[in-house]
Amino acid sequence: MTQDTPNPPHHDPAARASAGRGPQAPQAHGSGHDHGRHDAPGHSHGGGHAHSHGHHHHIDPDAGDRRVILAIAVNVALTLVQIIGGVVSGSLALIADAIHNLSDAVSLVIALVARRVAKRPSDAQMTFGYRRAEVVAALVNYTTLVVIGVWLAAEAVQRFFDPQPVEGWTVVWIAGVALVIDVITALLTYAMAKDSMNIRAAFVHNVADALGSVAVIVAGTLILLYGWNLADPIITLMISAYILWHAGVETGPVIRILMLGSPPQIASEDVLETMCAVAGVGSVHHLHLWQVDETRSSVDAHVVIAEGAWSEADVIKEALRAALSDRFGITHSTLELECSRHGCVDPQVIGHRDAAA
Repeated sequence: MTQDTPNPPHHDPAARASAGRGPQAPQAHGSGHDHGRHDAPGHSHGGGHAHSHGHHHHIDPDAGDRRVILAIAVNVALTLVQIIGGVVSGSLALIADAIHNLSDAVSLVIALVARRVAKRPSDAQMTFGYRRAEVVAALVNYTTLVVIGVWLAAEAVQRFFDPQPVEGWTVVWIAGVALVIDVITALLTYAMAKDSMNIRAAFVHNVADALGSVAVIVAGTLILLYGWNLADPIITLMISAYILWHAGVETGPVIRILMLGSPPQIASEDVLETMCAVAGVGSVHHLHLWQVDETRSSVDAHVVIAEGAWSEADVIKEALRAALSDRFGITHSTLELECSRHGCVDPQVIGHRDAAA
C-alpha cells in the first residue's frame, strides 16, 4: 500500500498535510502507484524487492481449522472429566486444572472464530483488512486468564483456613489422563503456533496445562504417601501464579500492536538512520513506525530531498523502499517527498507534536 506523494518545489506547505489534495508532482517523480500488487501476501513494492512475511510452513487453512476443532473437543471432554473427578475427590487443584483447561478450550474457540474473520479481504471500512481480529481475540483470552488466576488464588487461600479432605488416587489418575490430553492438544496446535499469536498462546497454554497436571499428580502423591492435604492449595497457588505470570508476559505484545506501537525487534532510530543514509535524502521527519498486525510493519514519513536532487526523486524513492525492505523487511510504506526549500517548518523527527489531538 505504498503511496508516495512528492511535493513540487513551489508547493504550499499548508496544503502538505493532505497528501493528494494539492497540486501533484509530475508523473516522472512516481506519484502514481499500482495498489493492485498488494492483494497477495509477500507482495513487492517496486524495484524487484519482494518480501515474504515469514510463513515457515504451508498448512491448508481448512486442515488447520479442523485441528483446532479437534483440540477444542478433547479439551472440553477433559474439562468435564476433571470437574467430575474434582467434585468426587474434593480436590481443588484438580478443579483448578479443569478450569484452566476450559479456558484453553474457550480460547481455542475464540481463536478459531478470529482465524476465519481474519481471512476476510480489506474493504472500505477495514482498509488494512481484518487480520487484527486475532490480536483482539488474544487480548480477550489473556484478560480471561488473569481473572481465572486471581479467582484460583483466592480459593486456594480460603482452603488454607478451611482444609478439605482429598481423595489422592482419584486426583492422580485423572491428572494423568489430563496430561495425555494436554500433550495431544499441544501436538495438534504446534505447527500453527508459529504464525498465529492466538494459536501460539493456546499451544503454550496447553504446555502449561501439562505442567499443571504434573503438579497435580505430585500433590496427589504427597496426599497418598503422607496425608498432607495442604499440598492441594499449595499446588493450586502455584498453578495460579503461573497463569498470572504467563498472561502478564503475553499481554504486553498484544497491547503493543493494538496501541500502534513500533515492532519490538525494530528500533525507530535505526529506521531513521537507514533512511537518512540513502543518497539524495536531506533529512527525514514525522516518522511513524507501527505494527499493522503480528507479521506486518509499516512506515509513514516525510522525506526531504537534498538540494539539487529533486530530479532524482524517483530513484531516491526506490532506494528508500529497497533499504526498508532489505534491512527491516518493511514493505508497506507511505513516503511524502518534500523539496528542500519548501519542507515542514521545525518538524518533529519521530511522530507528530499534535499526535494526541
